[in-house]
Amino acid sequence: MLSSSTLLALNPLDAGSLLAAFGALGIAVVMFAETGLLVGFFLPGDSLLFTAGLLCTTGAHSGPHLHLGQVLAAAVVGALTGAQVGYLIGRRGGRALLARSRSKHLHEGTRRAEEILDRYGHGKAVVLARFVPVVRTVLNPLAGALGVSARTFTLWQVVGGLVWTVGLVLSGYALGSSVPNVDRYLLPIIAVVVAVSLLPLLLEVLRSRRQVRAR
Repeated sequence: MLSSSTLLALNPLDAGSLLAAFGALGIAVVMFAETGLLVGFFLPGDSLLFTAGLLCTTGAHSGPHLHLGQVLAAAVVGALTGAQVGYLIGRRGGRALLARSRSKHLHEGTRRAEEILDRYGHGKAVVLARFVPVVRTVLNPLAGALGVSARTFTLWQVVGGLVWTVGLVLSGYALGSSVPNVDRYLLPIIAVVVAVSLLPLLLEVLRSRRQVRAR
Protein backbone atom coordinates (compact mmCIF):
# COMPACT_ATOMS: atom_id res chain seq x y z
CA MET A 1 0.00 0.00 0.00
CA LEU A 2 1.30 3.46 -0.93
CA SER A 3 2.21 5.88 1.85
CA SER A 4 0.81 9.40 1.97
CA SER A 5 4.28 10.85 1.29
CA THR A 6 4.58 8.74 -1.88
CA LEU A 7 1.22 9.95 -3.14
CA LEU A 8 2.11 13.57 -2.43
CA ALA A 9 5.39 13.18 -4.34
CA LEU A 10 3.71 11.49 -7.31
CA ASN A 11 3.90 13.40 -10.58
CA PRO A 12 1.39 11.95 -13.10
CA LEU A 13 3.22 13.66 -15.97
CA ASP A 14 6.54 11.99 -15.15
CA ALA A 15 7.03 8.41 -16.36
CA GLY A 16 9.67 7.60 -13.75
CA SER A 17 7.46 8.84 -10.90
CA LEU A 18 4.51 6.74 -12.06
CA LEU A 19 6.60 3.61 -12.45
CA ALA A 20 8.30 4.03 -9.07
CA ALA A 21 4.92 4.42 -7.37
CA PHE A 22 2.79 1.81 -9.17
CA GLY A 23 5.04 -0.45 -11.25
CA ALA A 24 3.41 -2.57 -13.95
CA LEU A 25 -0.08 -1.85 -12.60
CA GLY A 26 0.49 1.84 -13.24
CA ILE A 27 1.33 1.07 -16.87
CA ALA A 28 -1.99 -0.71 -17.40
CA VAL A 29 -3.94 2.13 -15.77
CA VAL A 30 -2.18 4.85 -17.76
CA MET A 31 -2.56 2.99 -21.05
CA PHE A 32 -6.25 2.47 -20.37
CA ALA A 33 -6.84 6.10 -19.39
CA GLU A 34 -4.85 7.59 -22.25
CA THR A 35 -6.48 5.49 -24.96
CA GLY A 36 -9.95 4.98 -23.51
CA LEU A 37 -10.90 7.99 -21.39
CA LEU A 38 -10.96 11.52 -22.71
CA VAL A 39 -9.44 12.78 -19.46
CA GLY A 40 -6.20 10.87 -20.13
CA PHE A 41 -4.88 12.91 -23.05
CA PHE A 42 -2.16 14.56 -20.88
CA LEU A 43 -0.59 11.27 -19.71
CA PRO A 44 2.96 10.33 -20.86
CA GLY A 45 2.23 7.21 -22.92
CA ASP A 46 5.30 7.05 -25.17
CA SER A 47 7.81 7.94 -22.47
CA LEU A 48 6.13 5.61 -19.97
CA LEU A 49 6.42 2.58 -22.26
CA PHE A 50 10.03 3.30 -23.18
CA THR A 51 11.08 3.99 -19.59
CA ALA A 52 9.33 0.85 -18.39
CA GLY A 53 11.30 -1.23 -20.89
CA LEU A 54 14.52 0.39 -19.72
CA LEU A 55 13.70 -0.39 -16.08
CA CYS A 56 13.32 -4.08 -16.94
CA THR A 57 17.09 -4.35 -17.44
CA THR A 58 19.47 -5.20 -14.63
CA GLY A 59 22.24 -2.85 -13.53
CA ALA A 60 21.74 -0.29 -16.29
CA HIS A 61 19.82 2.20 -14.19
CA SER A 62 19.22 3.42 -10.65
CA GLY A 63 15.41 3.21 -10.67
CA PRO A 64 13.04 0.40 -9.63
CA HIS A 65 13.45 -2.93 -11.38
CA LEU A 66 10.47 -4.18 -13.39
CA HIS A 67 9.83 -7.55 -15.04
CA LEU A 68 9.63 -7.51 -18.83
CA GLY A 69 6.79 -10.03 -19.07
CA GLN A 70 4.64 -8.10 -16.60
CA VAL A 71 5.36 -4.80 -18.32
CA LEU A 72 4.46 -6.15 -21.78
CA ALA A 73 1.26 -7.76 -20.48
CA ALA A 74 0.19 -4.62 -18.61
CA ALA A 75 0.92 -2.35 -21.58
CA VAL A 76 -0.91 -4.53 -24.10
CA VAL A 77 -3.96 -5.18 -21.91
CA GLY A 78 -4.28 -1.52 -20.89
CA ALA A 79 -3.87 -0.15 -24.42
CA LEU A 80 -6.20 -2.64 -26.14
CA THR A 81 -9.00 -2.57 -23.58
CA GLY A 82 -8.73 1.21 -23.29
CA ALA A 83 -9.13 1.73 -27.03
CA GLN A 84 -12.12 -0.61 -27.16
CA VAL A 85 -13.80 1.16 -24.24
CA GLY A 86 -13.12 4.51 -25.91
CA TYR A 87 -14.80 3.24 -29.07
CA LEU A 88 -17.88 2.11 -27.11
CA ILE A 89 -18.05 5.48 -25.35
CA GLY A 90 -18.04 7.13 -28.77
CA ARG A 91 -20.86 4.92 -29.98
CA ARG A 92 -22.96 6.11 -27.04
CA GLY A 93 -22.36 9.84 -27.32
CA GLY A 94 -18.71 10.62 -27.99
CA ARG A 95 -19.49 13.72 -30.04
CA ALA A 96 -21.43 15.27 -27.17
CA LEU A 97 -18.62 14.54 -24.71
CA LEU A 98 -16.02 16.10 -26.98
CA ALA A 99 -18.20 19.16 -27.58
CA ARG A 100 -18.60 19.78 -23.84
CA SER A 101 -14.84 19.71 -23.20
CA ARG A 102 -13.11 23.08 -22.78
CA SER A 103 -9.62 21.72 -23.45
CA LYS A 104 -7.94 23.33 -26.45
CA HIS A 105 -5.57 20.35 -26.72
CA LEU A 106 -8.50 17.95 -26.87
CA HIS A 107 -10.30 19.94 -29.57
CA GLU A 108 -7.09 20.23 -31.58
CA GLY A 109 -6.61 16.49 -31.25
CA THR A 110 -10.18 15.92 -32.45
CA ARG A 111 -9.56 18.04 -35.53
CA ARG A 112 -6.37 16.15 -36.33
CA ALA A 113 -8.07 12.80 -35.73
CA GLU A 114 -10.84 13.71 -38.19
CA GLU A 115 -8.23 14.71 -40.78
CA ILE A 116 -6.42 11.39 -40.34
CA LEU A 117 -9.66 9.42 -40.69
CA ASP A 118 -10.64 11.34 -43.84
CA ARG A 119 -7.20 11.12 -45.44
CA TYR A 120 -6.12 7.55 -44.73
CA GLY A 121 -9.30 5.58 -44.21
CA HIS A 122 -10.44 3.82 -41.08
CA GLY A 123 -7.92 0.99 -40.72
CA LYS A 124 -4.75 2.95 -41.42
CA ALA A 125 -5.96 5.91 -39.35
CA VAL A 126 -6.57 3.76 -36.27
CA VAL A 127 -3.02 2.36 -36.52
CA LEU A 128 -1.33 5.72 -37.15
CA ALA A 129 -3.22 7.42 -34.31
CA ARG A 130 -1.43 5.22 -31.76
CA PHE A 131 1.77 7.14 -32.43
CA VAL A 132 0.36 10.65 -32.04
CA PRO A 133 -0.19 12.07 -28.54
CA VAL A 134 -3.72 13.39 -27.89
CA VAL A 135 -4.90 11.98 -31.24
CA ARG A 136 -4.70 8.44 -29.84
CA THR A 137 -6.98 9.61 -27.01
CA VAL A 138 -9.73 11.15 -29.15
CA LEU A 139 -9.67 8.97 -32.26
CA ASN A 140 -11.13 5.91 -30.52
CA PRO A 141 -14.34 7.60 -29.30
CA LEU A 142 -14.44 9.58 -32.54
CA ALA A 143 -14.36 6.34 -34.54
CA GLY A 144 -17.31 5.10 -32.53
CA ALA A 145 -19.20 8.35 -32.98
CA LEU A 146 -18.62 8.32 -36.76
CA GLY A 147 -19.93 4.78 -37.10
CA VAL A 148 -16.70 2.96 -37.98
CA SER A 149 -17.62 -0.74 -37.96
CA ALA A 150 -16.73 -2.61 -34.77
CA ARG A 151 -14.93 -5.34 -36.73
CA THR A 152 -12.72 -2.90 -38.63
CA PHE A 153 -11.93 -0.86 -35.54
CA THR A 154 -11.14 -3.87 -33.36
CA LEU A 155 -8.85 -5.47 -35.92
CA TRP A 156 -6.77 -2.36 -36.55
CA GLN A 157 -6.68 -1.08 -33.00
CA VAL A 158 -5.23 -4.44 -31.94
CA VAL A 159 -2.59 -4.24 -34.69
CA GLY A 160 -1.70 -0.64 -33.84
CA GLY A 161 -1.79 -1.26 -30.11
CA LEU A 162 0.57 -4.22 -30.31
CA VAL A 163 3.07 -2.42 -32.54
CA TRP A 164 3.03 0.70 -30.36
CA THR A 165 3.28 -0.89 -26.92
CA VAL A 166 5.56 -3.83 -27.67
CA GLY A 167 7.78 -1.76 -29.95
CA LEU A 168 8.43 0.99 -27.40
CA VAL A 169 8.88 -1.36 -24.43
CA LEU A 170 11.36 -3.55 -26.30
CA SER A 171 13.21 -0.48 -27.59
CA GLY A 172 13.73 0.71 -24.03
CA TYR A 173 14.75 -2.77 -22.94
CA ALA A 174 17.28 -3.10 -25.78
CA LEU A 175 18.85 0.27 -25.00
CA GLY A 176 19.00 -0.40 -21.27
CA SER A 177 20.64 -3.78 -21.91
CA SER A 178 23.38 -2.29 -24.06
CA VAL A 179 24.21 1.06 -22.39
CA PRO A 180 25.36 1.19 -18.72
CA ASN A 181 23.75 3.89 -16.54
CA VAL A 182 21.55 4.93 -19.44
CA ASP A 183 19.12 6.71 -17.09
CA ARG A 184 21.62 9.61 -16.91
CA TYR A 185 20.57 10.49 -20.44
CA LEU A 186 16.90 9.61 -20.05
CA LEU A 187 15.34 13.00 -20.83
CA PRO A 188 17.05 13.53 -24.22
CA ILE A 189 16.48 9.87 -25.07
CA ILE A 190 12.75 10.18 -24.36
CA ALA A 191 12.60 13.30 -26.55
CA VAL A 192 14.14 11.29 -29.39
CA VAL A 193 11.72 8.40 -28.76
CA VAL A 194 8.70 10.69 -28.98
CA ALA A 195 10.06 12.17 -32.22
CA VAL A 196 10.72 8.73 -33.69
CA SER A 197 7.24 7.55 -32.68
CA LEU A 198 5.84 10.25 -34.97
CA LEU A 199 7.80 8.95 -37.98
CA PRO A 200 5.06 6.59 -39.25
CA LEU A 201 2.64 9.50 -39.49
CA LEU A 202 5.24 11.80 -41.05
CA LEU A 203 6.19 9.21 -43.68
CA GLU A 204 2.54 8.61 -44.49
CA VAL A 205 1.93 12.34 -44.89
CA LEU A 206 4.92 12.68 -47.25
CA ARG A 207 3.79 9.66 -49.26
CA SER A 208 0.29 11.07 -49.54
CA ARG A 209 1.59 14.44 -50.73
CA ARG A 210 3.74 12.78 -53.39
CA GLN A 211 0.70 10.89 -54.65
CA VAL A 212 -1.33 14.12 -54.82
CA ARG A 213 1.45 15.86 -56.80
CA ALA A 214 1.74 12.90 -59.16
CA ARG A 215 -1.95 13.17 -59.98
